[in-house]
Amino acid sequence: MKKKLLSLLLAAAMLFAMTACSSTSNSSTPSNAGTSTGSSAADNTAADGPVVFKIGGTGPLTGGAAIYGNAAKNGAQIAVDEINAMGGIQFDLRYEDDVNDAEKAINAYNTLKDWGIQISLGSVTSKPCEATSAETYVDRIFALTPSASSTAVLEGKDNQYQICFVDPNQGSASAQYISDKKLATKIAVIWKNDDVYSKGVYESFMAKAKELNLDVVSDTTFADGNDTDFSVQLTDAQSKGADLIFLPMYYQPASLILAQANAMGYSPKYFGIDGMDGILTMEGFDASLAEGVMLLTPFNADSTESKTAAFVKKYQELFGEIPNQFAADAYDCIYAYKQALENAGATSDMSNEELCDLMIKEFSSMSFDGLTGESMTWDESGAVTKSPKGMVIKDGAYVGLD
Repeated sequence: MKKKLLSLLLAAAMLFAMTACSSTSNSSTPSNAGTSTGSSAADNTAADGPVVFKIGGTGPLTGGAAIYGNAAKNGAQIAVDEINAMGGIQFDLRYEDDVNDAEKAINAYNTLKDWGIQISLGSVTSKPCEATSAETYVDRIFALTPSASSTAVLEGKDNQYQICFVDPNQGSASAQYISDKKLATKIAVIWKNDDVYSKGVYESFMAKAKELNLDVVSDTTFADGNDTDFSVQLTDAQSKGADLIFLPMYYQPASLILAQANAMGYSPKYFGIDGMDGILTMEGFDASLAEGVMLLTPFNADSTESKTAAFVKKYQELFGEIPNQFAADAYDCIYAYKQALENAGATSDMSNEELCDLMIKEFSSMSFDGLTGESMTWDESGAVTKSPKGMVIKDGAYVGLD
């Protein structure tokens, strides 16, 4: 009798365990956790049908350029969380670290491919994005990069789009702004010759400056390995009487230029581009040295506009810092995708080739309002049209110049 009772108890326990396992394996919850684990390529459906789009990108999450990659990842994650909370279209976001290196970016992209990426955020910085854009073009995965501004990202690829300004637009717009506002009589330019971002902006700036008869009296450069001592470049600018220095670069080397010019008693005006955004929050930098720095950027974190203010507040609560334009552009990328997918009636059981064709059609015809611009449109090359904002750093904050 005891043996029979024991057998019945064991059978009941096994039946309960099998039922519990079956219930667990059949459940499916959309994931927005994002950056490290991800799910299998087929794991993008819910009980009532396919709703979750797998979206991913690569960026420098570690290394010297990590501030840009993490800003983009964080901005995108906020948008994903907001959209997933609305119901309807859902996103599963994943970012892979490319350390701002083209070869590592390819490896990171292949990891995303194994995961089952359906639509892409490309890469955060230009050189890696030139590499991954070639891969997404061949694989017919549509890509919208928040911040890789090199024209080579787009060239010859119908499915590669940018939400940031292309480099030539930043350079020519900066020269035009300096001319229109009569900001300088003599200009010095310091640029980074092994960085496609800096080089692209520099070349278009110089072409426009010549057209506008701006007097560029000093043209000096630097590269990796000699990017800590700018005494030669600054001495050349000072000796030739430059009253404004144009800095087409990211803010790390720019912060050194500002500090070293101050140490040698040289105080010209400074004009930068969107890569300068974030200099105020750079660890170890005396932000007072950036007072009066001017730049063109698509995003103003000090804006009182309701959507921008809400984004900045949420970003500060989650990450303890003020978002830069990389974060805002990535946030806009996710919402632009939401609009395009809804307009197209897309479903996540579509192949990446089907989604690619739909996204090309939508992005080449739609208008989008975001944090970084209103009524944004894209031409057939994938370049965005939106208006930059002139900003000046005043009392430790960005203030509109216009």
